[in-house]
Amino acid sequence: MAQTTWEKVQNVEEARPRKWGSERLKFIIGGFLILAAAGYLIISNTFAGAQYFMTVDELLHNPDYVGKSVRVSGAVIGDSIQYDTENLVIQFTMSNIPTNYTDLALALHESVNDPNAARIPVRVEGQVKPDLLQHEAQAILTGTLGADGVFHATELLLKCPTRFNEAAPDQATAAGPEV
Repeated sequence: MAQTTWEKVQNVEEARPRKWGSERLKFIIGGFLILAAAGYLIISNTFAGAQYFMTVDELLHNPDYVGKSVRVSGAVIGDSIQYDTENLVIQFTMSNIPTNYTDLALALHESVNDPNAARIPVRVEGQVKPDLLQHEAQAILTGTLGADGVFHATELLLKCPTRFNEAAPDQATAAGPEV
């Protein structure tokens, strides 16, 4: 038979289970700080991205935007498009599109043909010339406005309403399937 022996514990503190109060408090504070930081990032990015893009007019009339990364939209003036195939540099001029319009194609047409519309030269480096870069296309650019007045774009997105006209649902079914 096995014998058991009992020993008296000399230190009473060693025999008691550890209290998790102080460690639990550390975890609660740490978790709260992580949630607060995540909440701050979500809210600040939501307000920063609330405006999808600004107009050329807004960009040119606010000197605070010089040197800061912004997204701007305008109409491409076709006669100004220049493309350097060796260095992959695209240059063109973009005119202001009014913020309130009902027909985008008409707004682009009027913007390009209005000599009083605000205009800005654009330079895009390291990108092949897209097929949609043409007269009266809507350009949405991300980049910075230089002190020289040239918008240096890092991202170029294009919309061409004359090429992508949407048919009404009843017109699409009447025309039949495309071959």
